Amino acid sequence: MRVLRATRRITQEDLASALGVTRQTILAIENDKYNPSLGLAFKIAKYFETPIEKVFIYNDNAHD
Repeated sequence: MRVLRATRRITQEDLASALGVTRQTILAIENDKYNPSLGLAFKIAKYFETPIEKVFIYNDNAHD
């Protein structure tokens, strides 16, 4: 997500505002400290006009 945001020159604050979340939420997602809800993940993909799979990669081993 950081790359998508950077290539479009969008600040964390601008993205957070557009999505209705805090800048800290964006920061946490970008630093892999927070997994967004499915609804938020779809909002992010829609915002960037890209498939959700291009924004987030599912890691099946995340809970092992």
